[in-house]
Amino acid sequence: MDLRIPSSTTPMTGAGMARRAAMPQAEGNDVGFSGELKGALQSVSAAQNKSANLQKEVQLENPSVSLEETMVAIQKAQIGFQATLHVRNRMVQAYTDIMNMQV
Repeated sequence: MDLRIPSSTTPMTGAGMARRAAMPQAEGNDVGFSGELKGALQSVSAAQNKSANLQKEVQLENPSVSLEETMVAIQKAQIGFQATLHVRNRMVQAYTDIMNMQV
């Protein structure tokens, strides 16, 4: 997944505009920031569920599940959760800053 954000100072080319216009705008589909956030949260949740299941299998001494695979899954879930927590904290801080602005 490419998480780079294009610079706002460069003008959008014709190809970029066509790509943006070609995105499906079906009703009921989350697009934009809310859809991306929802997808990211579901991805973190799936990683946590996978690591929990692998931990159970290791504890039950399942020979098809390796300890290395389990440890990698645990680390992925932990990093994803920490990133999600940082995003949430930044969003709360931004909301607080906006609410404290004088009109």
